Amino acid sequence: FAMPLLLITLGLAACQTSSKGPQAVTQATPAQEAVLIDRVKTLQGTWECDDVHGEKGTCVYQVSSNGSAVREIMFPGTQHEMTNMYTMDGPELLVTHYCAMGNQPHMKAKAGDANRIEFKCCGVSNLASPSQLYMGELTITFVDANHMRQEWRSFENGKAGEPMSMEFVRRN
Repeated sequence: FAMPLLLITLGLAACQTSSKGPQAVTQATPAQEAVLIDRVKTLQGTWECDDVHGEKGTCVYQVSSNGSAVREIMFPGTQHEMTNMYTMDGPELLVTHYCAMGNQPHMKAKAGDANRIEFKCCGVSNLASPSQLYMGELTITFVDANHMRQEWRSFENGKAGEPMSMEFVRRN
């Protein structure tokens, strides 16, 4: 009787000490928000591009959650439809890419150039194996109010793939 009770007690103690709980972050400054989430908010609307297969594609950006998030729907209504969610995480901009492959890369960017946001991978949810293909880098370049470029880089077996670039034009 004493051994099972000891194991239960140790198990409960391990759960209590292994859980950090919510962690507070240092809030972004207005200058950091201006070149990160506020910049992405300017994309609100519908954009068109030639996708990586040379076909016309559409992306729709919507500001949501009282202005704290931006949702991007890539190629809506197609079998390649994907969603990206942009939110601040302290002084960094986080994007989660809900990929058509079924995994969810998380990438972060720090404030930098006002016309370019560079995201680097900080984790991948639902990765079937360490060698599985996932999107691990994204760079958004703001050319002007009606033109934007996205450059995506995949990773597989620990190696970076060739960048895939898409040029976007605002439709509304």
